[in-house]
Amino acid sequence: MIDWKSKLTSRKFWAAICGFVTGVMLAFKVDAQTVETVSGVIMAGASVIAYIIGEGLIDAAGAANNTPSIIPIDMNMIKKEDESADVEEVQS
Repeated sequence: MIDWKSKLTSRKFWAAICGFVTGVMLAFKVDAQTVETVSGVIMAGASVIAYIIGEGLIDAAGAANNTPSIIPIDMNMIKKEDESADVEEVQS
């Protein structure tokens, strides 16, 4: 079975797709500016897809490890302004 997560995050896969589409467009005598634009759109889309899948995998791994995404703060550790530490006097 094809591992689509791996394929969709692979730069080689997207370069191959871009090369194939570029070749087909050139075979049908599409102008160079359109070929460049379509190739750019494919690579930009590939970057977004790879980022989304990568972040999803990281989030899934964090959830599996039961790692909190926000670190809880112990309010007892935070000093109030009126309870600030005394400053020691510097002796000369």
